[in-house]
Amino acid sequence: MKSVSVAEEWFTVRWMNGRLLIMDQRQLPQAESYVVLETLEDVFEAIRTLMVRGAPAIGIVAAWGMALAANQSVAGDTQKLLEELKLARDYVASARPTAVNLSWAVNRMMAKAERSAKDDRATIVLLKNVLIQEAALIQREDEGASRAMGEHLLSLLDKSYGILTHCNAGQLATSRYGTALSPIYVGIEKGKKFHVFVDETRPVLQGSRLTAWELQKLGVDVTLICDNMAAAVMSQHKVDAVIVGADRIAGNGDVANKIGTLGVALLAHHYQIPFYVAAPLSTVDLAVSDGRQIPIEQRSSDEIVKGFGVATAPEGISVYNPAFDVTPHAYISAIVTERGVARRPYSVSLREQMREVNP
Repeated sequence: MKSVSVAEEWFTVRWMNGRLLIMDQRQLPQAESYVVLETLEDVFEAIRTLMVRGAPAIGIVAAWGMALAANQSVAGDTQKLLEELKLARDYVASARPTAVNLSWAVNRMMAKAERSAKDDRATIVLLKNVLIQEAALIQREDEGASRAMGEHLLSLLDKSYGILTHCNAGQLATSRYGTALSPIYVGIEKGKKFHVFVDETRPVLQGSRLTAWELQKLGVDVTLICDNMAAAVMSQHKVDAVIVGADRIAGNGDVANKIGTLGVALLAHHYQIPFYVAAPLSTVDLAVSDGRQIPIEQRSSDEIVKGFGVATAPEGISVYNPAFDVTPHAYISAIVTERGVARRPYSVSLREQMREVNP
């Protein structure tokens, strides 16, 4: 992969003239840096190393990775290409285990390729074009879903414009608008104003590096706080609603999201503040009955003891570094998808929304 200069307004991911460009989010907020992902291995590393993060964005980049793999294939026939794509799917899906959008996207791309290959007129060129079109469709659908989530969330906020969010679930985590931040993007278009409290989100600081940067670029009144300040801010009645994203939602409504989300949910429950989760339906995994079955990614201890290259703990100290935690559905006021607002019991409402999409 290589760095490139981009002269236009910032974006998260874009397919341009047969090349896959992403913003390298590791460089924020110091620099708006873009890289070209030239191989499937580049896509894997970009996902694994958090160049791109946020469940929807990971899914989009993974989909484009499948298109990239097909585009670069020198397979002699469609069957050989399908075999290569299966290997590509399994490889990319292993980059990060918790965000279900990753496996959802590559499985959808694989299914599209297999269906298209059944046509007697199918050629390698046709399959390559089909996969490019499908990846583009996944990205367009994500933008539409994010916009819809913004509209649905605005209907819940009423006059509540003091919002607290954890991690980054804005445009940087999607193709546009975001999930948890979508009502802010959409609301600003409608002339609404917000005051957003942003948790820094230890240990990788997605809140301070990404969300604060993104909202400041948008012109939002934003206040950055340390993770351990959330309780104080809530106790002072400065927060009207908490909105977070999700990396996987179990069939019963349990939600896996960035580590620290559970603590925020418990605080919101104590202070009787609505706690909303925003995520596209592709994040819902009905094959997982509850949060105990969601695989939780364990990341390097260096993120804690040598964060950003500075030693912050004794050498050789034992470290526990899960990337995500699970918030039980009992602490979630509503789960908002592109289809609308789901309420408890989520085992019923989420399935109803899924049936609307796949009757």
